[in-house]
Amino acid sequence: MIKWLQEKFALSRQGAKDLVKGCIACVFQNLSLMFPVGMLYLLIKDLLFGGRTYGWGFYLAGCILCILLLLLTTWFQYNATYFATYVESGIRRVSLAEKLRKIPLSFFGKKDLADLTSTIMADCTFLEQSFSHFIPELIGSVISTVLISIGLFAFDWRMALAALWVLPVSFAIVGFSAKVQEKLNERQMDAKMACADGIQECLETVRDLKACNAEDSYLEGLDRKIKAVEKRAVISEFGTAVFVVSASLILKLGIATVALAGSVLLMKGSLDILTFFVFLLVVSRLYDPLQSALQNLAAVISTRTNIGRMNEILKYPVQTGENCLTNRGYDIVFEHVGFSYNQKETVLKDVSFTAKQGQVTALVGPSGGGKTTVSRLAARFWDIQSGRITVGGMDIAGIDPETLMSLYSIVFQDVTLFDNTIMENIRIGRKDASDQEVLAAASLAGCAEFVEKLPEKWNSRIGENGCELSGGERQRISIARAFLKDAPIILLDEATASLDVENETQIQTALSRLIEKKTVLIIAHRMRTVAGADKIVVLSDGRSVEQGTPEELMERNGIYTKMVKNQRKSSLL
Repeated sequence: MIKWLQEKFALSRQGAKDLVKGCIACVFQNLSLMFPVGMLYLLIKDLLFGGRTYGWGFYLAGCILCILLLLLTTWFQYNATYFATYVESGIRRVSLAEKLRKIPLSFFGKKDLADLTSTIMADCTFLEQSFSHFIPELIGSVISTVLISIGLFAFDWRMALAALWVLPVSFAIVGFSAKVQEKLNERQMDAKMACADGIQECLETVRDLKACNAEDSYLEGLDRKIKAVEKRAVISEFGTAVFVVSASLILKLGIATVALAGSVLLMKGSLDILTFFVFLLVVSRLYDPLQSALQNLAAVISTRTNIGRMNEILKYPVQTGENCLTNRGYDIVFEHVGFSYNQKETVLKDVSFTAKQGQVTALVGPSGGGKTTVSRLAARFWDIQSGRITVGGMDIAGIDPETLMSLYSIVFQDVTLFDNTIMENIRIGRKDASDQEVLAAASLAGCAEFVEKLPEKWNSRIGENGCELSGGERQRISIARAFLKDAPIILLDEATASLDVENETQIQTALSRLIEKKTVLIIAHRMRTVAGADKIVVLSDGRSVEQGTPEELMERNGIYTKMVKNQRKSSLL
């Protein structure tokens, strides 16, 4: 059962156990509410029949016992639901973050930041309420009602039928609404995600919107998305209310049928007044928690969308492999590699080449030819569909991605920085590095030139994603990270694209010192950046169409020659 609860509600093992405890606690709390009814039954029986079966001391002690019992069960229920839920919510968020760290990057191509953020924050918050209120109280109400119903049938089966016939009808109405509610919730979630994407996009592109005088038109579209969220919320609430209110009305008919059936039996003399009174008293207490249970059932049904979104992450296949590196050297070899992001779009077709240790291998070619994809595959950001990629003879498909990443220093075209000091941003490359090692790496990357001009120098905070720095300065910090990590394989994806000619020359000089005895894979569009490469691989339409030294490729008068000539012409304009 624990495993089923884990899969059904996206829980940890401890969370599933706590959910069971919470349901048991709700059962005991609901049953404890019947103890005052029992005490009242005994008191009225004594008063009606003039007996003194129990003294006043008994009833006083019974009242005190009922109060203590209610306090104890309420305390137990509170601890077993609310406190445990908050702990599980933290565990769930951490587990989602850990899973996101392990799944392949192909998953993120299908999801945007707003969607993932909503899953980790909003969906988990919604489930906090579900596991503290809805699910335990629903299951607790159902179990306690079944136990009470058995007692009612033992007391008088005719009155029990009059009281309980409404239960299956009411729950069936809400239960049969599951598909309608799921569809409404999915549409509401789609509207929320579209709105969140629009808000995020607006914040990220506000500079471009202002530059193009497109603010008003964009905000009009965003306003429509916000109104769509409001509309879907109203429709979802109304759709749920139709079923819940209808079921609640049916539930209230139980009181009427108990009164009607009891009156008929009382007039026939087949039911005594005390039993009639007890059933009226019991059903008045029985239907209140069941009315809440109907609302809880509707809420539990609505959580399926949120749980499905979390399970999409938790059940996504992860990249696995050995934690032990068996490579001999650091040559990167692509052997007939084929890759596609989805079944309809083939990105690489039968790509083969070798990037040798101690040499610089440059990937060039027209945009969309597959250069960036090749560099990502070399570090196992994705898994290939055909062929083989090896590092030092070791098939990277069998190595754990985090273990494999220890061999790589990577500088992306799009730099990601943190709202921290320059020193700590560079130290991301190797967290245990000393200040002297960080400064040495920064010097190699040419960071000192602009850092020394800042008020707090190396302890200057650079804002969100380095917004206080220029593009070239941000890129140099990213390059400094790679220098600090000092891994045997270096991947440079347009690493000098944001630098001017003078700074690019400085970085190239630093790179020449760094790459000794290392494997270097460079992606570049500037032909002068790769002019000194030991080997050039030209990629076009997902195929490696040319390979060789710059001189050899110039003699062939192919794609590489055409790219060099076109850039020379553009530089003269």
